[in-house]
Amino acid sequence: MHILVIGVNHRTAPVEIREKIAFDEQTLPDALTKLRNTKSIFEDVIVSTCNRTEIYVVSDQRHTGIHFTKSFISDWFDIDKEDFLPYIYIKENHDAIEHLFHVACGLDSMVLGETQILGQIRDSFLLAQDYETTGTFFNQLFREAITVAKRAQSETGINDTPLSISYIAVEMLKQHISNFEDRHILIVGAGKMSDLALKHLKAIGGRHITIVNRTYEKAKRLADRFDAEAKRMTELNDLLVQTDIVITSTSSRNYVIDINTMETIMKKRAEKPLFIIDMAVPRDVHPKVQRLSHVYLFDIDKLESQSRQNAEERMRLAYDVKKIIHEQTDVYCQWMQTLGVVPLITALRKKALSIQSETVSSIERKIPSLTDREKKVIRKHTKSIINQLLRDPIQKIKESAGQEDAEYAFQFFKDLFQIELDQEDEKSMKSQVHQDKNKDGSYPSIPIK
Repeated sequence: MHILVIGVNHRTAPVEIREKIAFDEQTLPDALTKLRNTKSIFEDVIVSTCNRTEIYVVSDQRHTGIHFTKSFISDWFDIDKEDFLPYIYIKENHDAIEHLFHVACGLDSMVLGETQILGQIRDSFLLAQDYETTGTFFNQLFREAITVAKRAQSETGINDTPLSISYIAVEMLKQHISNFEDRHILIVGAGKMSDLALKHLKAIGGRHITIVNRTYEKAKRLADRFDAEAKRMTELNDLLVQTDIVITSTSSRNYVIDINTMETIMKKRAEKPLFIIDMAVPRDVHPKVQRLSHVYLFDIDKLESQSRQNAEERMRLAYDVKKIIHEQTDVYCQWMQTLGVVPLITALRKKALSIQSETVSSIERKIPSLTDREKKVIRKHTKSIINQLLRDPIQKIKESAGQEDAEYAFQFFKDLFQIELDQEDEKSMKSQVHQDKNKDGSYPSIPIK
């Protein structure tokens, strides 16, 4: 069997291409089922987000699996292959597994190390399970991907270094303020940045929050969502006298808070510290405000500088994540290889237990005076003998599954123990052996054709 992924993402395709082959939630179950019923496709999972569409399949043949998946995309979206083929990537086996782990860990995301994609992969997998389009390979693979991503987050802390400006702004405040519950917070502006800042402030206990905006109705709508208070922009100066923290992000071309106004306000505050986060471009706060006593001003340059430092730290931590991914990719590939010996091991154990059962029955016939307890002891200990005798041969055949002479080893094992496999088991065993590998033992990617 071959594991394949065919997809597009924000790096390989512009949005006008990605939107043409994006699956919607309502029809995704039908798409999963249709693809699963396609020739050569045995399992499938579809991951479709705003930044990527990826189709994972298990196929008995490499080229037919790729061909029919391409045709499925073309038919489902009513789009010519020539329109999307230049933008897609195709990976198989080792490379496909490693790619999924990269995606789950956020290493293939627009924001390095983000965790939202993990939830999206989990939801995609669970949906495929619900509609029975996964099986032995993907049930194991996608569970492993979720485990790898969680391990990467906990062991490396790659997501502990924030990149969003609004989050960094709140983190900077936390370096100077320990308790936000009793602090008065003023938000100037009611746009997206203010929205995000409010979410972070509420998460750390901010309660006394006032929002001002040039359009009062917009400030009121935002305030209602966060249990805050809305005020008109004309009340700004009075609010600046009372507040402890100011976060401003407007689209004004002029300074919203100028130096002259702030000099007057600071005199009224009686040396009470004021923390100001200016997230706007152009800046909302005159830079000379920083010179005033008891004012602590952080502008967009300081915030972006911290964001860049955090991004560099994430890049460094990404190397540690890749080590985990490489390790677990090998583990999964080894597990795949051992699937070929499962029919052999199952047949050997069945044969051995059959012999054990016949032997125990013979003993019971020849010694009819055995008590139930004695029969139970005989059954238990003869089965233990079987297990101990089979332990080493089974371990050796598992180890041989990853070797170049695996096919010879499997055949020798069959002949040695006189094992008979049915046609389906024989095919399953050989499908795990006959996969072309690179010299380093990995599986090659398939070029786009």
